[in-house]
Amino acid sequence: MRSTLIAEVAEGVATLTLNRPQRLNAIDMPLLDDLIAALDRAAADPLVRSIVLAGTGRSFCAGADIGQMVERTPQEWERIVDRYLDPIRRIAALDKPVIARLQGDVVGGGLGLALACDFRIADVKARFCAPFIKLALAGCDMSAGYFLPRVVGMGLATDMMMTGRFVDAGEAERSRLVSRVVPENELDEAVQTLAVQLAAGPASALAVTKRAIRRSVDRDMASEFDYEIFVQVQCLQSADHKEGVAAFLERRKPRFAGSPR
Repeated sequence: MRSTLIAEVAEGVATLTLNRPQRLNAIDMPLLDDLIAALDRAAADPLVRSIVLAGTGRSFCAGADIGQMVERTPQEWERIVDRYLDPIRRIAALDKPVIARLQGDVVGGGLGLALACDFRIADVKARFCAPFIKLALAGCDMSAGYFLPRVVGMGLATDMMMTGRFVDAGEAERSRLVSRVVPENELDEAVQTLAVQLAAGPASALAVTKRAIRRSVDRDMASEFDYEIFVQVQCLQSADHKEGVAAFLERRKPRFAGSPR
């Protein structure tokens, strides 16, 4: 039986690939469980310092599998909807940087997964959609209600969630929905270059930076400044910081603790 998710680790990078290409990598319960387990393994593995989330075939992810939408009780639906948010919770909470490699359709739950990542690199044919309203569902499903306004602003988020329209790669780049758009044949190289760069970086400093960014959207300035002071004092005393300063003064590439050689 074909695995619904392929996990590989090389050069400090864990690549987790959704593997239901015949269904445009739509998320069913087995894939959901596999993705959650793979994210937990990557989080716990000291050899993994950055993570790439990808999809096989012509699309990244077409969202939740429509086959899951059968008659259920409200209690059953509550458990399922909550469970579908678990991989997004994992990605957001990870201390390691996560890159979404995006091609083709990035739709529904696939958009939610991508929005939770720290970086989104897309090819020129990628397109993005929060289609829930077209099924008479709340447009804020699969974390879109939280992440989308924070990433692109209220105006475009409202447009996407209330109309369910597709946004092409050009508009996605202009609105900062994605970090970068590259030609199709350059997507793998662009993602891998960034992933390896992050894997070679100072893990502790990257972790607290990610936490600071995530915290800042929900806290007042004074609270965020308190956190910045605390984590910066910790980083200033770290061996990685001393190595970074030494490398700068010696005009060489730094060798941070635990980074792949």
